[in-house]
Amino acid sequence: MTAVSAGNAAPSVVTALYVRTKALHLEAERTGFIADMLRGAASRKGYALLLRNLLPAYWQIEDGLERHCENPVLQPLARYRLARAPAIAADLAALTGNDTLPLLPEGESYARTIAAAGEGDGSRLIAHAYTRYLGDLNGGQIVKRLLEKSLGLGPRELTHYDFSSIGEPAALKAGYRQALDLAGAAAADPDAIIAEGAVAFECNIALSIAVQRHLSGAAA
Repeated sequence: MTAVSAGNAAPSVVTALYVRTKALHLEAERTGFIADMLRGAASRKGYALLLRNLLPAYWQIEDGLERHCENPVLQPLARYRLARAPAIAADLAALTGNDTLPLLPEGESYARTIAAAGEGDGSRLIAHAYTRYLGDLNGGQIVKRLLEKSLGLGPRELTHYDFSSIGEPAALKAGYRQALDLAGAAAADPDAIIAEGAVAFECNIALSIAVQRHLSGAAA
């Protein structure tokens, strides 16, 4: 069920996604490699492996939004062109040089899930844009500072979280949230978007566990 804001305003998909995924968000922060990262116990290799497995997901979101850029529902999001995939690719090059990191089955599954969300009218991509991009603009800025402190990473390795070439962070976050709500209000099936938000967090949790497991196996 979607949440309805005060007055006669259109239902807020951002609020509805937040409510639906709140428990999953907490679980994600307490699980796997993400939990290690948030408590300052992540390794440089582990962070690079996480990025390697998030990269296909971002490519799928960005390709999907570009493919649907003429769709009135997704136009508000497609206009932003946040281009995190190229930024992540640059971070990986800075972090690993010529080292090759594996694409885990959970990373592949996450990308396939987003590709499926982009089928039809593509409106389920709204949930993935919310999960990834609004996450990068919110908690991602905290993660950036944690990685600077715990791993000594610098600007060349953290361009994923640097939106300065696109806009001032607070204004960009507010504008993107509004774009998500405009897209959600225009979608034919808002409930499918809310359900997809839960799927997105489940994919993230599975990937986080897989990264931690892979690192533990490599160290054994």
